[in-house]
Amino acid sequence: MMARKHAYYRGVRMAPYDLIREFLIALSVVTVLVIILASVLSSPDEPPLTLKGIARAAPQSYVQTALNELDGSSGISDYGPPYNNGSGAVQSIGPISVQQLVGVHIPVNTAQDFVLGPLAEVAPTNPAWKAALNRYTAASPKQQAAWTNAYNTALAKAKTQGTGLIVPSCACGPVPTMMAAMLTLGQRGAMDGLLLTSRQFYQTDYTRPLLFTADPDNNFVAARATAFNLQGNQWGVMNETGNYPGQAWLWLYSLFYQIPPYTTAWAANTDALAVFSVTILTLILMFLPWIPGLNRLPRYLGVYRLIWKDWYREERRRTEPPVETATPEVQV
Repeated sequence: MMARKHAYYRGVRMAPYDLIREFLIALSVVTVLVIILASVLSSPDEPPLTLKGIARAAPQSYVQTALNELDGSSGISDYGPPYNNGSGAVQSIGPISVQQLVGVHIPVNTAQDFVLGPLAEVAPTNPAWKAALNRYTAASPKQQAAWTNAYNTALAKAKTQGTGLIVPSCACGPVPTMMAAMLTLGQRGAMDGLLLTSRQFYQTDYTRPLLFTADPDNNFVAARATAFNLQGNQWGVMNETGNYPGQAWLWLYSLFYQIPPYTTAWAANTDALAVFSVTILTLILMFLPWIPGLNRLPRYLGVYRLIWKDWYREERRRTEPPVETATPEVQV
């Protein structure tokens, strides 16, 4: 076997190469870089933000979010596709709106999904809750709006005592009882389960709990996001499973939220344009070997010469003409 191998490679110039040494050097360099960068650029390892945590830490913000979902004034109620036919967050790339082309495929009715539906499931266990819910649903839309508007005014004057919320009395009909029930369910952790849409054993659809948590009217969540530099105009990413090294893959998306014209002329459509820009860059990377000009970059940059520097050094020595030495004259 070895004789055939030597015969096959006869006349082919070889260069010594220690693969194990190169691997260990590369591994050591990468390990040191990862440790340094993870120590400097790591993201906090915070526990997940649940509805129970929000309801206990900021009951007024939690109840305000629930009230806004009930009266249809929340950011989600007018968000637009894929949740509803609103236009509050519809973005486009030129004349094309991908949201509207896809349409509403995750229909969300904020009043029914976030308040009336969960209360209807637990109302049979509490006569007061059941009576309040029946009174509200039986009222006319005009009467419901009058009650929620009155409660909204009273809620602005509410005071928080620990995990409790004291709201001034008002002509709010059954709304105070309903909101008190919502707060109780939230603080007991029941809302985290009631908002799940999947009836399967393994819960995989967390759309509605996330929408309630991330509603623009939820001031508590917005304050937490600001503290961790997670707002759209801030530079930061959060890691959910550990604090090293963080969600590094999000840096490219975050980049477009920090530079013009994405932050100026294109600000109204930054989300759509950021996704579009990353898609274009990804396609360029995928098809780089077939794009004229760009596929010659490795040759122009010459990085391969650094990797195979020993071979090129030996090659230069082999091709350089020998240096002629002067022959001393012999006098006779």
